[in-house]
Amino acid sequence: MSENSKSQHVSTQSHAASAIARDQQDAIAHLRDHYELPEDTIYLDGNSLGALPKAAKKRALEVVETQWGKDLITSWNKHAWIDLPINVGDRIAPLIGAKQDIKNDPASAQVICCDSISVNLFKLLCAALSLNSDDGKRTKILSQRDNFPTDLYTVEGLQALIGAGKCELVLCEEEEIEQKIKELGDSLITVMLTHVNFRSGYIHNLPKITELAHQHGALVIWDLAHSAGVLPVNVDEHKVDFAVGCGYKYLNGGPGAPAFVYAAKRHHAKLQQPLSGWMGHAKPFDFAVEYQADSGIKQFLSGTPSVISMSVLDAALSVFDDVSIQQIRDKSMALTSFFQQAVEDADDLKGLKFASPALPEQRGSQLAYTHDKAYALCQALISKGIVADFRAPDIIRFGFSPTYLSFQDIFQSIETLKQVMRDKTYELPEFNRKQAVT
Repeated sequence: MSENSKSQHVSTQSHAASAIARDQQDAIAHLRDHYELPEDTIYLDGNSLGALPKAAKKRALEVVETQWGKDLITSWNKHAWIDLPINVGDRIAPLIGAKQDIKNDPASAQVICCDSISVNLFKLLCAALSLNSDDGKRTKILSQRDNFPTDLYTVEGLQALIGAGKCELVLCEEEEIEQKIKELGDSLITVMLTHVNFRSGYIHNLPKITELAHQHGALVIWDLAHSAGVLPVNVDEHKVDFAVGCGYKYLNGGPGAPAFVYAAKRHHAKLQQPLSGWMGHAKPFDFAVEYQADSGIKQFLSGTPSVISMSVLDAALSVFDDVSIQQIRDKSMALTSFFQQAVEDADDLKGLKFASPALPEQRGSQLAYTHDKAYALCQALISKGIVADFRAPDIIRFGFSPTYLSFQDIFQSIETLKQVMRDKTYELPEFNRKQAVT
């Protein structure tokens, strides 16, 4: 065995021992038992779709077979279907640092579950416009060029609807945001950013950007799709105006799970959101001809909630009942650091170029690497039971869900990745991209 091979063998043994020791010391390892995970699969794509909690599966069967199947329409009251948007929002609130006490003060609610991120973002953009246009003097919406596309598309749609003279999307690079806020100054309606970048995992400085925007009279809208459930956000502490978030990533609510809206209570009295539907009415069951918006967070409701998917999300959130978001964040940083170091120590993986922030506190619960055959490499890994994902044009992305991943999972993933790279399995024809990936 060559000296290099000996060194690699020692490194592998060291990482294997470290993984076992870390798992033994893991304070939230028990959360893994809350999930129904497939055998022979290590799931590193929870930042796209979370794994299935056992409670969610049980609830899905209960809702379909009993609540809908037997109790039918009486379930709106009997099983509190009508309260799901508020109750699910109440489960999400502590995960993002929104203070509320709906049992003693229903008007304190600041988070509600409804619709999708895109729909909710449209509502918030219109609300920001109504609150902060300053009689037409403020017309700019600032965002990052590498924001998640749906966020930018939503602004483009609004701009097409009301005209660029009232709503103009301004894009800049990640490192230009603070300077651009200062340049746009009193022409800014709102700054709209995704807290954790979907490609690199870079975390924006939410407190600093929010404060700077406020200094210039602008509102802020944060997309928490890759933050909620995996790192502290503290929206109240940092005086965030509005936020949206996703129910099917780290919150594990299932494919197409409803999203959520956060609106700071200080804005409720003057809000105007455009999708006025009967569930957002102050007294929906009066069936009045004219619309009168609810005075609180319920005004963000439009149509009838999606009961089955929202109820499943409600059950899925029980995973977070006995754990703090800081414990999850601590494990997240440990997992990504362990993976990062193991890649750096492996000669077989020198072909991967690191594309995330180097420091764990500067990134979310994901790591990105570039490779000219990233799509094929991702497919080859999936064929061996390691599920990662691909992002155009050349990124393979690994997501780390601390509630169900172990350090030994990470070690095994690295060993498989080394094998695939060493054998060049990704060069096989069946793994090469032949058509667009949705």
